[in-house]
Amino acid sequence: MKQVFTRLALMTLALGAVSAAVSGAAAAPVTITYWQYDYASKVSTVNDLIKKFQAANPDITVKQENFPYDAYSQKVASSVPAGQGPDVVNMFYGWLPQYVDAGYLQPLPEKDFPFKQIEANYAPMVKTSKIGGKYYALPTAVRTLAVFYNKDLFKAAGIAQPPRTWEDFISDAGKIVKGTAPRFTTLGFGIQPDGQDYHVLREVLVRQFGGQPYSKDGKTVAYNNEAGTRAMTFYTDLATKYKLGVPNFFPGNNSYRDAFIAGKVGMIIDGSFAVNTIKTGAKFGWGVSPLPVLAANKQRGNFGSFWVNGITKNATGDKLAASIKFLKFMTSEETQRTWLANVGEIPASRKLSGDDALRKDPVFGPFVYSLPFASSTVFVDEAGQRKAWVDAINTVLLQGNSPANAVKAAAASEQKILDEYYKK
Repeated sequence: MKQVFTRLALMTLALGAVSAAVSGAAAAPVTITYWQYDYASKVSTVNDLIKKFQAANPDITVKQENFPYDAYSQKVASSVPAGQGPDVVNMFYGWLPQYVDAGYLQPLPEKDFPFKQIEANYAPMVKTSKIGGKYYALPTAVRTLAVFYNKDLFKAAGIAQPPRTWEDFISDAGKIVKGTAPRFTTLGFGIQPDGQDYHVLREVLVRQFGGQPYSKDGKTVAYNNEAGTRAMTFYTDLATKYKLGVPNFFPGNNSYRDAFIAGKVGMIIDGSFAVNTIKTGAKFGWGVSPLPVLAANKQRGNFGSFWVNGITKNATGDKLAASIKFLKFMTSEETQRTWLANVGEIPASRKLSGDDALRKDPVFGPFVYSLPFASSTVFVDEAGQRKAWVDAINTVLLQGNSPANAVKAAAASEQKILDEYYKK
């Protein structure tokens, strides 16, 4: 009997040693790298989130690295194929097709991110992250566009409320303008083709004038027609005919927003992501209003977009397990609430974005209101497609080209991009 107890004791010790070894292996420290572009409120928010994540997961260290927006995508392209760079990467949803085709990303494991659950819990636009039947990334937040307006300039011009129609938009902006082109002192509208304006033109105005930007399968340009020409004419007329403003009124990529913050612009069109920047910088009363409609048809429209987090091909083994945990944390409802408060982007969760208090919020409400009718284009080459539109707009604004010829040029350039992609 004594021998039996001895054997049992030895077996127990052996099992304990194995258990300890397994436990130690599971808790082995691992470091993963997270990349996003350098946007102040996002960087500081992620730093705080990493501290919270590491406190709950002491075996995982997350190292955040940031790069200027203009160099960011190229940095990913040069690092990931070499087996370097991020394990978890933040990217614009419009870059996904290129990233997937290039093999930068691995599909999200369905056991960890059930597809049915994603589609039930997230805003509908998240489906653009599904390529070839697999999800490759998920957002923390989504964005729509709205009109930011300077209440002080509105009051001084005798304007009682923000514009509901584009016709009112033109009238109100005209009352705010001071000076004459090109020597404005105050703009009625902070026009900026390469800001958010080209999205408004392509996704909103083309539809409001009765057209569609692309065919249903996304493979064919559909705006090279009367609707596209009318939309281009309307947008460029804001500068050329109505003299409401000029591009690049202030220097820099965000000149329209910087000029608004400085109190020199009556209205700009921007995304919900700009809320905290404007809140921090503006020293005057300002408000937010939904994008206008045409008086003739009252058709609403908006552009929905988002940044997503995906796991690169370089994350394997313990790094993959840690990356999955971090991605779940970054897309959790708790993180989405933090993101709304600190960055100013709408939660990607249907439940959170549908919250009654958020819908009635004077700042975020107009963005949430637009979610049901916001369109999200599936880009195959976001940078190239953007350039096609911005170049076309600038030929009208800067070179006197006709809107019809500009639309024709944009369509030819963009169709070439689409053809080259889908042939592959």
